[in-house]
Amino acid sequence: MTDNAATIISPIHEDGLPGHEHGLQPQPEWQPRFAGAGRLKGKVAIVTGADSGIGRAVAVLFAREGAKVAIAYLCEHDDARVTAEAIEQEGSEALLFPGDLGDPETGKVLVAKVIERWGRLDVLINNAGEQHPDKDIRDITAEQLQRTFQTNIFSMFYLVQAARPHLKSGAAIVNCTSVTMYQGEPELLDYSSTKGAITAFTRSLSENLVKDGIRVNAVAPGPIWTPLNPSGGASPEKLATFGEKTPMGRPGQPNEVAPAFLFLACEDGSYMSGQVLHPNGGTIVNG
Repeated sequence: MTDNAATIISPIHEDGLPGHEHGLQPQPEWQPRFAGAGRLKGKVAIVTGADSGIGRAVAVLFAREGAKVAIAYLCEHDDARVTAEAIEQEGSEALLFPGDLGDPETGKVLVAKVIERWGRLDVLINNAGEQHPDKDIRDITAEQLQRTFQTNIFSMFYLVQAARPHLKSGAAIVNCTSVTMYQGEPELLDYSSTKGAITAFTRSLSENLVKDGIRVNAVAPGPIWTPLNPSGGASPEKLATFGEKTPMGRPGQPNEVAPAFLFLACEDGSYMSGQVLHPNGGTIVNG
């Protein structure tokens, strides 16, 4: 018999990832901009990568709309506590869960803790990701290549597998892909490739689950000001003009992306499945 255990590559830390949000200047804008309307009242959500950036903005917005939120993150405990406190200030509940979701066992434990705590799971947001810039494809090591796929797409498979028994009709899954999947990115070959896989995964999983009343969609952000890029995900030259090539001429903020996740997670998006939304500053892509 063959060994069915996954090979797990440890996190790559030479470039400072995943990075601390509190050290960014200027500070990202993640706070919800409008009053809640109870669109996720009584729901329970898992948001991965929710310690900072887009994940934090989504988690806090979901809390404002009435959801209890599990904050899944790798190791940035200080940032994760800020997210949890913001959720509690919205009058909701948070569950902090550190761990490497690239390990299939981690997703199982996360889902088990959510069910133990709240007894249900209604929304799964697969947002966690990592990227490492390389100008030459020959500089991408086998370790980096596997690690990037492990974090960005394998983790989504593992977490959906763990969550599937608890997702009932009316549940929603929203995955985070990227504008790099649609227009390419010469310095992010492995990262962009994972985002292509995520888009295909989203469309295929939607077809697989729609008969059971479970909607699967994705969001493809453009350049968003989060710890991902300043902490090593972009070269210094690229960071100096980050977001300026978009039609709007600036990077986006996390709270400009979070509403797209909310729309797809709640009943406002009840006729949406297998689709991708594009908060990207006006860049036109084939959706």
